[in-house]
Amino acid sequence: MSDTDEMKMSFTEHLEELRRRLVYCAIAVGLGFLVCYGFSKQLFRLLMSPLIENLPEGSKLIYTALPEMFFTYLKVGILGGILLVSPFLFYQIWKFVAPGLYANEKKYIIPFVVASSGLFIGGAIFGYSVVFPFGFKFFLGFTNEEIQALPSAKQYLSFSVKLLFAFGLVFELPVVTLFLAKMGLVTADAMRRKRKIAIVAIFVGAAIFTPPDVITQLMMAVPLLVLYEVSIYIAKIFGRRKEKEEAEDSAEQPA
Repeated sequence: MSDTDEMKMSFTEHLEELRRRLVYCAIAVGLGFLVCYGFSKQLFRLLMSPLIENLPEGSKLIYTALPEMFFTYLKVGILGGILLVSPFLFYQIWKFVAPGLYANEKKYIIPFVVASSGLFIGGAIFGYSVVFPFGFKFFLGFTNEEIQALPSAKQYLSFSVKLLFAFGLVFELPVVTLFLAKMGLVTADAMRRKRKIAIVAIFVGAAIFTPPDVITQLMMAVPLLVLYEVSIYIAKIFGRRKEKEEAEDSAEQPA
């Protein structure tokens, strides 16, 4: 039994707790933004590097509205702030769900924060350093003597942020699987039986979130396939623990 079973929170208390955690997250992102906004030009230059390296010599990004770059740098500052404080954000997520966990499960807070932050940032870095160069090379391959690419800063930021967050979120699959396995909603056997469906879903998702060429789609799909297999192993470990706990509880009950 959870050590909070005797003090169950009401629905209103859950909402109040959610509001408090969201306020903490908003304050953290705001502080991260203040830190990163001062470096927003350097951060955006770094974000542009995979595209600039593939543009024809002398080509540059453009902006077509006077306030466009101002808002672009604001968004870069916010993005940088989110990445900077992501460990704290994952910590707040854990604190919100902690009341529903067993006492022995709450000790996993540090591994959860480290794993979640590492996987999210690792996914974003993988997308930036591996997928971006190939994707942009594909798109710029349509340039010729009659057609010139003139990407705008606003469009590039929107496109790149979507990809970065997509890779960051999909790399959270092992952590999500761990929670679902602990809740008894997912088992290793079920994941094995649904493997073919999962493979199709992974390739469909990769086709949606990446540029329309086979190489970049494979670059997203292959890591996801590996993470899916890792998630099966995670579900197997934590699923067995749950079954063992339930068996022990049944054995303790009088006949």
